[in-house]
Amino acid sequence: MSSSDLVAHLRPLAVAALLAIAGSALAADSGAFLAGTSKICIECDLAGRDLSDRDLQRAKLDRANLSGANLVGTTLFRATLTRANLKGAKLGAANLNLIDAKGADFTGADLSKALLFEADFSGANLAGANLAAARLGRARLNQANLAGADLTGVDLREARLAGAKLIGAHMRGVTLDGLNLLDMDLHGIDFTYSDMVEANLTGANLAGATLAGVNLFSANLHGADLRGANLEGANLENAILSDALTEGAKFDAAIMPDGRRAPEGN
Repeated sequence: MSSSDLVAHLRPLAVAALLAIAGSALAADSGAFLAGTSKICIECDLAGRDLSDRDLQRAKLDRANLSGANLVGTTLFRATLTRANLKGAKLGAANLNLIDAKGADFTGADLSKALLFEADFSGANLAGANLAAARLGRARLNQANLAGADLTGVDLREARLAGAKLIGAHMRGVTLDGLNLLDMDLHGIDFTYSDMVEANLTGANLAGATLAGVNLFSANLHGADLRGANLEGANLENAILSDALTEGAKFDAAIMPDGRRAPEGN
């Protein structure tokens, strides 16, 4: 056999050997991660695993499969979860402050009461996720899908929501003070008793939204669509309503921009 024939014969064997080594390395990484001796588990399959109450701060879990995993009470401070699969994962009361979860899939995940300060969810899918009472201050939610998500009582102060989808989200009692919600589609959402002090709602679509009892002090609603919206008992003192569409909107007992309270049945 010539040297060229030998090389051609051995090349497939070498490739197969390298793939086998790579596969065993990945398996070893997964085992080490589960044993607690490593915090690197990129592309690992951890679906359905019980990882509750563990210290996984700064863990590298990019593109990992964590669907249905139990991460309740787990510390994931500064962990990276880019493009990871966390569908249906349980993350209640977990510490996810400063995580990098760009493009991750949290569809239907439970993140209730989780700490998510400065978390990066840019482009992430959080559709139908439970984020009730979570702390999302300064979180990056640009282009995130929050359709149908439960955001009841969530603190979103200084969060970034540009391009986020919020259709059908539950947003009673949320804190949105000072947020830039320019031109956002918020139609039909229930914001009852939320705080939107000095929020920028210029050109926002709030048609049919429930804003009863909402604090909109000094909010900018210039050009906003408020047709059919319920603003009963809302605080609109110092708010800007120029060019807003208000046909069919209810302002019963609301405090208007001039500080006067609108009569009931208005």
